[in-house]
Amino acid sequence: MIELKSAEEIRQMAVAGQFVGELLAELSGVAAVGVNLMDLEHHARRRIAERGAESCYWDYAPSFGRGPFRNVLCLSVNDAVLHGLPHDYVLRDGDLLSIDMAVGIDGWVADSALSVIVGTPDPADEKLIEATEVALEAGIAAAQPGGRLGDISAAIGDVARSYGYGVNAEFGGHGIGRTMHEAPHVSNDGRARRGLKLAPGLTVAIEPWFCRSTDKIKFDEDGWTIRSADGSRTAHSEHTVAITTTGPQVLTRRPTPDAASGGPAERSASAS
Repeated sequence: MIELKSAEEIRQMAVAGQFVGELLAELSGVAAVGVNLMDLEHHARRRIAERGAESCYWDYAPSFGRGPFRNVLCLSVNDAVLHGLPHDYVLRDGDLLSIDMAVGIDGWVADSALSVIVGTPDPADEKLIEATEVALEAGIAAAQPGGRLGDISAAIGDVARSYGYGVNAEFGGHGIGRTMHEAPHVSNDGRARRGLKLAPGLTVAIEPWFCRSTDKIKFDEDGWTIRSADGSRTAHSEHTVAITTTGPQVLTRRPTPDAASGGPAERSASAS
C-alpha cells in the first residue's frame, strides 16, 4: 500500500534527511587512502548513536543476503555497486567508493548514497559518477505532481544512455517513509507518461546506479554484495524526495561550502 504523507510528516522526514545528508558528507571527507572500511562503519555507528537515530540497515533481512545485515553502512568498492558489506579493507589510491545509508529519527526514515574517488581520480570513473549524479537530478526534476512514475524512470534511463551506459532494472529506487522500503518500486529505466500518477505526499528514494561496461550483475558469496558481472567499475547516487504541490523536495541534500562565510550551507531543498 502507498501511504501519502502530510506536510508535517514530510517535515519530520526532512529531519532524518538532514542528518543523513550531513553524515554522508562527513563520511566522504573521512574516506581517504589508508582508511579502513571498518573505520568508516564505526564512525557512522558513533554518529548515529550520538544523534539518537536508528539504522535501517542493522538486522535488515530481505529475501537475498545471508542472515541479517549487521552494519549501518553499505560500503561498495570499485566493481561493487550495492549492499557492500563493511569489512577489513584499506582504501587504496584510485579506489571508487560508494557509501549508502538510511536512518530513522522519531519514526521517520531517510535514505541516500554517494560515490567518491579516493586519491588520484581516473577520468573514466569521474564520468561514471557524474552520470549517476546527472541521472539523479533528472529523475528528481521529473518527479512532478500530476506526472507519472515512468517519467522518473525514463529520465534516469535517458541520461544513462546519453553517457553510453546500460541500465540494470533488477534493483532501483523505492517508496520510503515509516520504513526504508515501501511501495512503489522506482525503476532506473522506463517509459514516460506511464505508471503510477505522482501525487503530493508521495515520498520516494531515487537511486540511479550504473556499471561502466555492462548491465549485468553478480552476487558475492556473502549474498549481499552486488558487483558488475564483468568486473568493471560502478557508481551509485541516491536522494530521498517528497513530491509536493509545488514540485519535488529533496530531503537528503548534503551541505556544501559557503563561499561567502567558509561554513557549511545547505543546497536548495528543491530540484533546480
